[in-house]
Amino acid sequence: MAKKLELQFVNSENKTVTISLDDPIEPVDAAAVSAAMDTVITQNAFTSSGGDFIAKKGARVVERNVADVTLP
Repeated sequence: MAKKLELQFVNSENKTVTISLDDPIEPVDAAAVSAAMDTVITQNAFTSSGGDFIAKKGARVVERNVADVTLP
């Protein structure tokens, strides 16, 4: 079971850009995530093909479960 914290931003072209972080600390501190996202935006820490990040869109924890199928 792999978990990721996805940070979703809006770029200059009004498109969604997602940054994924592996193995987030749980429970996730929403205030800390929001503050970190603000820092990413104000410091222009990342850019995308559609330009700079201009706003926060959301954040979510995504869990992925993989079950192997045994073939006969």
